[in-house]
Amino acid sequence: MKKSALIVWGGWDGHQPEEVAEIFKRILEEENFQVEVSSSLDSYADPDKLKSLDLIVPHWTMGEIEKKYVVNISEAVMNGVGLAGCHGGMCDSFRNNVDWQFMTGGNWVAHPGNDGVEYMVNIKHSTSPLLEGLTDFKVVSEQYYLHVDPAVEVLATTRFPVVDGPHATNKAVDMPVVWTKRWGQGHVFYNSLGHQANIVAMPEVSLIMRRGFLWAAEGKKRALELAASGASSIGNGRVYTGMGDSQ
Repeated sequence: MKKSALIVWGGWDGHQPEEVAEIFKRILEEENFQVEVSSSLDSYADPDKLKSLDLIVPHWTMGEIEKKYVVNISEAVMNGVGLAGCHGGMCDSFRNNVDWQFMTGGNWVAHPGNDGVEYMVNIKHSTSPLLEGLTDFKVVSEQYYLHVDPAVEVLATTRFPVVDGPHATNKAVDMPVVWTKRWGQGHVFYNSLGHQANIVAMPEVSLIMRRGFLWAAEGKKRALELAASGASSIGNGRVYTGMGDSQ
């Protein structure tokens, strides 16, 4: 039986969301997913439909989203539906919604030097096999500076500063580029690379996204096994339903 994925694209056109969504669709179809592609946030309106999926792939930069849609996505992910995305399409979405930032694991705050910065992506040794076999590689793109949830497992980093600026008077920092986290029984995956379609199409980036999609979609199976055994499908039996009012 095919796994099912929903890709929702939109927001700022500078990130070429439609083109990136097409790359994601091709990757998922190569992995035998049944893929629905939408350019409307109303695709998040039906909570039962979202819970029936294996994977949600958001690619929507900035903009605003109805609070109930974030609640619907959150509850689906808590019950095992994977959430995976890249760049501003996932961690620069809905800047006024802190619940979205809490779920995804971080939010963009700057890209010193803007587009065209040459920097290294450093693969980290961790307990996760997701980036196994990959070696450090160079990118010429935006270098994302993010505020990151300390609960994430970091799989790749980049060193700041590369470009001079007010941040450069601080000590050097290794900023997460790729991470995973859990949201209830759901797997959450993020990759900060992907400013435009040409970056997503890089062999290293496409492979990272492919592996991230597959890993994120695995959470559904585990959640169903827990449900069948009578165990709670939400971490520690606690159901996080009261998404706080965004400030």
